[in-house]
Amino acid sequence: MSDHGSSGHSESVENFLKAIYSLQEASERVSTNTLAEALTISAPSVTDMAQRMVKDGLVDYQKYRGVVLTDAGAEVALKIIRRHRLIELYLVTELGYELHEVHAEAEALEHAVSERFIEAIAGKLGNPDLDPHGDPIPSAEGVVAQRDLTPLSDWPEGRVGVVARLSTDNPDMLRHILERGFRLNARVEVLARDPFDGPLTVRLDGEERVVGHAVAETVLVEEKPA
Repeated sequence: MSDHGSSGHSESVENFLKAIYSLQEASERVSTNTLAEALTISAPSVTDMAQRMVKDGLVDYQKYRGVVLTDAGAEVALKIIRRHRLIELYLVTELGYELHEVHAEAEALEHAVSERFIEAIAGKLGNPDLDPHGDPIPSAEGVVAQRDLTPLSDWPEGRVGVVARLSTDNPDMLRHILERGFRLNARVEVLARDPFDGPLTVRLDGEERVVGHAVAETVLVEEKPA
């Protein structure tokens, strides 16, 4: 198999662009150190790759200020994210994978399959908006639906919400979250929270549970639909 993904770019370039896209959600420009940590490569390797991508028009790189995707770079990143999330949903709904198993499988497949295969999956699944974690699936045109979500760790006490997104790719963390009873669309209410990032007591689909702060940060909640 060629090391070039379906976008015509190498797998490492696709992963680089995808990482910048997700890190840009937290801050507009992404530092080379943050990117190096996310990709588990050295900071000089990040700088070298960023400089090559500037030539291809995919990123804007400024020394000491980090990188940001150009429109062309964002377009490639969104294509790969669309593939990844559609593959994850297909693995869960059609092939019986557990949620904590799909990320690594999708990471491998997203670079290997054709555009036709991805659009066939989208059609088979009814052109879905969300993957099995509740992450939005970009449309074929690169449009991402925006939602107003709040981490459970910050959700107001006494207000009933619904679990809208499980925001981690770590399989052990996902398994732990699922074992605690969290799933998409579960009703949740914060009953009490210990100070200083202590555990939260919540009511989850009618069951009282205690969850750690780190777990609560990855469970994103939205207002319960009227």
